Amino acid sequence: MSRTLTYGMVGGGPGAFIGEAHRKAIALDGSARLVAGCFSRSPEKTRALGEELGLDPERCYADYREMARAEAQREDGIDFVVVVTPNVTHYEICKAFLEAGIHVSCDKPLATDSAQGEELKQLAQEKGLLFMVTYTYTGHVTAKYIRDLIRAGEIGTIRTAMAEYPQGWLYSEDDCGGKQGAWRCDPAQSGRVNCLGDIGTHVENAVATMTGLKIKRLLAKMDVVVPGRKLDDNDQVLVEYEGGATGVNWSCQFAIGCDNSLRLRIYGSKGTILWDQERCEEITLIREDGVARTIKRGYKAVTPAAAKYGRLPAGHTEGWLEAMGNLYDSFTQCVAAKQAGTFTEDMIDYPTIDAGIQGLKYVEACLESNEKGNVWVTL
Repeated sequence: MSRTLTYGMVGGGPGAFIGEAHRKAIALDGSARLVAGCFSRSPEKTRALGEELGLDPERCYADYREMARAEAQREDGIDFVVVVTPNVTHYEICKAFLEAGIHVSCDKPLATDSAQGEELKQLAQEKGLLFMVTYTYTGHVTAKYIRDLIRAGEIGTIRTAMAEYPQGWLYSEDDCGGKQGAWRCDPAQSGRVNCLGDIGTHVENAVATMTGLKIKRLLAKMDVVVPGRKLDDNDQVLVEYEGGATGVNWSCQFAIGCDNSLRLRIYGSKGTILWDQERCEEITLIREDGVARTIKRGYKAVTPAAAKYGRLPAGHTEGWLEAMGNLYDSFTQCVAAKQAGTFTEDMIDYPTIDAGIQGLKYVEACLESNEKGNVWVTL
């Protein structure tokens, strides 16, 4: 890159986990520098965090619309914006920055319904802008390696994909998980779903990204288990894919003892792949001879397209933050290429707005299935 890109952030104020995570992930490779923000609905909190982060006070905005307009007019305006606010605000914020001609990275879910997602996609296309949706787990080197193995036919035709993401942090009816849990459990801030939108979409995206499978139809059972909750906290989804493969997706937030236990078991006609996000430095590959092979990041077996994202030698653990950094590595390279006039679609190695729209369609189909008495719904 000829210069370091600059970015702004909406959301991610004091005490917000995800905003700080994005800032740290982007800083891993130094490919972009934070220069502007509207971190909170409280101007005082925005100014305080801006001062802590060393930002120019003039670029600490009280309103995201003002930020979009002002940054678009500046000669040194931001190259992209990072949106890390509660779910129901994503659409309006992303739209404002797209209209201002600014590339967007948005935390998932993209919006609250697929119609909003399609509108954002059309706007991005009309403006010639890039749009990333941060499904972080697909940034792991091992996740990219699994994608390459399946594309190369190493386990043959996929027959079934079993995927799950149990957490335990929202198990108690007396504890809604503090600030992070409060908005997720509030329909006014989270939308029509909690668990399915928060972690169930990670399950759908992980399967889609690693296997390339496309959902044909699904049957969902969405439960509200913990007393006092208004939104789902346990979701079980039967899936049929185009081409005949089947699968089961499970997400849960009251599984005591589970943290961020995203796991995939992919069974093909010539082999099996096992992957556990909490042991993200390795995969298990089992071919027809029945021998289970553990393949670790950092070794020559890993494909070059995946291995290039590794930062450390094998045995020096990389994890979730590095996975997000890998998404930003690709995204910032694409933004820089756009500006230089050298961008091509095959450069993209991050979740695009299409992945975000697919996630929303998945949620909508699950809601329809559940509300109609757990029936099959075609996507």
